[in-house]
Amino acid sequence: MQTPLDYKIVTETIDSMRLGDFSGATIRDIATLSKVLEQKTGQPFIHLEMGVPGLKPSQIGIEAEKKALDEGCAAIYPPNAGIDRLKNAASNFIKAYIGIDLKPQGCIATVGSMQGTFAVFTTLHLACPEKNTILFIHPGFPVQTDQCKVIGLNPIGLDIHDYRGPKLIEKLDELMSQGNIAGLVYSNPNNPSWVCFTDEELKGIGQLATKHDVIVLEDLAYFAMDFRRDLSHPFQPPYQATVARYTQNYVMTISGSKAFSYAGQRIGVCCVSDGLYNREYAPLKNLFGVGEFGRFLDARVIYTLSSGCCHSVQHGMAAMMEAACDGRFDFVSEVREYGRRAAFMKKVLLENGFYLVYDNDMGEPLADGFYFTVQYPNMTDLELTKELMYYGISVYPLDTMGSHEQGVRVCTSFFKPEQEPLFQERIELFHQNHKK
Repeated sequence: MQTPLDYKIVTETIDSMRLGDFSGATIRDIATLSKVLEQKTGQPFIHLEMGVPGLKPSQIGIEAEKKALDEGCAAIYPPNAGIDRLKNAASNFIKAYIGIDLKPQGCIATVGSMQGTFAVFTTLHLACPEKNTILFIHPGFPVQTDQCKVIGLNPIGLDIHDYRGPKLIEKLDELMSQGNIAGLVYSNPNNPSWVCFTDEELKGIGQLATKHDVIVLEDLAYFAMDFRRDLSHPFQPPYQATVARYTQNYVMTISGSKAFSYAGQRIGVCCVSDGLYNREYAPLKNLFGVGEFGRFLDARVIYTLSSGCCHSVQHGMAAMMEAACDGRFDFVSEVREYGRRAAFMKKVLLENGFYLVYDNDMGEPLADGFYFTVQYPNMTDLELTKELMYYGISVYPLDTMGSHEQGVRVCTSFFKPEQEPLFQERIELFHQNHKK
């Protein structure tokens, strides 16, 4: 069988790295393997495995950071909860692009959204000792389940492939009724399926959160990237969909990484509802002297984790949010490039025997965006991940992300326009070698 990369070199390299059938391979293992194979074979890889932004960061943020550094911010500790400029900018940004009111006090600066989720999990663990479980709507970001395990919480999952609409709400109600669920976690759009919850689903989730007193952690890492709707105009609908319209039991995490291509600076905002921020929990009060959820989150958890977020980057994030709200920075149009890349790759894959795993959004076509999921007939996800290595294409298997389906995640971020002919050539050869 002819493959773009030397079959013997690929096989020997996989064996030398002890990756076997890839069942124990992490995303870092796959990325490392692809780079080693590039060096050994001299052939370029098409990197579709890593969820890392592939666009240039906004100059607005960079210039704001430079100005803040020139003015001496590096010599001063930032407040635990974030500088006033960022808190006010985030509150206004939420009003402009989500269409809800949230006081600046609830907008807490974090070292990326990952620190925000870890801080929320920690707060829930201590505030609700009688509830030891976090429910994830899968597939999802595997590190978040690891965070739960590190803290001592029990993560359980529900695969969205089998539950949409009323079925989703019924299943969530059944699970929450057991009384051990402290929090519910999902991303919207979803990583990696790219399905987006409807307003009816979000309304149902919000009502259940209030009914069962469960805190919803809504991960908005891919903010406004449902490109089927134009979400680029501040202070006018349509807005980013959110559970925040239907309950006060929510925390939203807004990341600078994808929407603003600012991943290297590690900045996010953890947004706690007005009602939850001021809600007092007796265990927190008894153990730490601070009972309010929001105050405990910033004054105890963020303080002990990092004592705040890098001072200059807060100015950068604030400046980008301010410019977006003023109409000077159309961040949505910049990230639409991911959607263009996804549309091209999907077309090539579907024309060559592949099929979408998460293939529709409540009967509508999926949006084209940062991720999508595919599979090839008569293969497992691990087999496909391994086999594509011989064709110089690296992807990520779904079973590591809580999915019950066989398939792989494709990330569009590192795919460049000049790689389109090479991608098409390699996928066509793959299909030629594997079709029955």
